[in-house]
Amino acid sequence: MTSARDALTPDTLALLQQIARSGSFAAAAREAGVVPSALTYRVRQIEDALDVLLFDRSSRNARLTAAGAELLREGERLLGEIDAVANRVKRVATGWEAQLTLSLDGIICRTTVLELCEAFFELNPPTRVKLREETLSGTLEALTSGQADLALGVALEAGNIAGLQTQPMGSVRFVFAVAPHHPLAAAPEPLNDALIQQHRAVAVADSVSRGGGVTIGLLGGQEVFTVATMSAKLEAQLRGLGAGFLPEGLVKPHIDAGRLVVKQVARPSRLVRVSYAWRTPPRGAAPGRALAWWLERLEHASVRTALLERQATF
Repeated sequence: MTSARDALTPDTLALLQQIARSGSFAAAAREAGVVPSALTYRVRQIEDALDVLLFDRSSRNARLTAAGAELLREGERLLGEIDAVANRVKRVATGWEAQLTLSLDGIICRTTVLELCEAFFELNPPTRVKLREETLSGTLEALTSGQADLALGVALEAGNIAGLQTQPMGSVRFVFAVAPHHPLAAAPEPLNDALIQQHRAVAVADSVSRGGGVTIGLLGGQEVFTVATMSAKLEAQLRGLGAGFLPEGLVKPHIDAGRLVVKQVARPSRLVRVSYAWRTPPRGAAPGRALAWWLERLEHASVRTALLERQATF
């Protein structure tokens, strides 16, 4: 007996579509150039394999049963996916990657990234795009471990790592911010480390998978509330759960709205230089067309600024 997997081929699904569209086995047989008995035999093979009745044969017309209608609905979807896969394979053969993975540090503006994705998808590429949320050394590790193809917002020195290429993105200024109801909001400025140490800090955990990662801006002995992402750190500080440094571009709307207060501190201001990095193609090979598109966009200063300052002007 024919199995369900053997019975449900693209050809048989197309045949069922033809019968339903024609309205009768006889009409479908004429279109296919076969005798009606041959067509009926093929349909019965499918019905036997599935152990269902696909057409109601009580009248001269070929009326779909509920099971037959469901099979046609799913069959149309499957045939569409087969066509899509065939087109994807053809386009990948022209130099497009099957998937492009971006490693995004928490300082990178997600709105700008999604706008870039929107522009990329308008090309109708065969490449799937995957975004990874990373922090600190985890942003670079995703690239060096082969889990990402392009890293944005790398704050660590990556220029000496074999197999990587880097370009500067710019600098990110961090400001010390607290909620208006936080005790430090009313404290006289500049805030010294001894005073800051008395209050809980909010920190983003390094997403590196091996080792302890790095910490920035924390004081020895200070109570720390650790969160997973920069957006979670912002939310925690808006709620007054702690204090800490945040990217100026990220918090500016909240500062302007009075939801956060920037406090001057005695320690030197934090200005972090960041870059973007990608893996070098094998010798003699050019970057895939998807990576090349992103690298071309990143050559524009306005794009790099938008990624760091949350201004989508590109």
